Amino acid sequence: MANTSDIRNGLCIKYNHDIFKIIEFLHVKPGKGPAFVRTKMKSVTTGKVIDNTFSAGHKIEDVRVETHKFQFLYHDGEFYHFMNTEDYSQIRLLEAALDNPGLMKEGQVVTILINTEDDMPLSVDMPATVILEVTATEPGVKGNTATNATKPATVETGATVNVPLFINEGDKIKVETEKGTYKERIKE
Repeated sequence: MANTSDIRNGLCIKYNHDIFKIIEFLHVKPGKGPAFVRTKMKSVTTGKVIDNTFSAGHKIEDVRVETHKFQFLYHDGEFYHFMNTEDYSQIRLLEAALDNPGLMKEGQVVTILINTEDDMPLSVDMPATVILEVTATEPGVKGNTATNATKPATVETGATVNVPLFINEGDKIKVETEKGTYKERIKE
């Protein structure tokens, strides 16, 4: 058993007969009244995100997890297939278990959290950023730079990312995986 002082990003807990992963948290100590922890949790079974507030010192049941490196192989509609980089065993996960599957390209190595009690995969942690090639985008309109103007661009995985006007087809860009936002252009 843990309590609210142990809450951190990525912690998996049992709550309402389900397993949730902490996405965001904030310890709040108001001037009047008891302290509390405001959390945003994602269900590892359904992918649903909920907000919850725990009072300070509240007991929470944490789930023991192991992390393993897996290589993304392919997806066939609803399932995403991964291979363990150590023993070459393969697993498949539903799309709900992934945070941003549109930014994952074949061959990419990700970290998968596995429940130690029943060896079930809980969630997939992607690297903080990925480098993807722009496959389709409209050319930027010259002179339309008064504000931070952006345009949609399709990357090699099929996902759409809003990019600045100077990005062209064939450019490689760095994308932040957590929010799915453009970070920078990669020079070759």
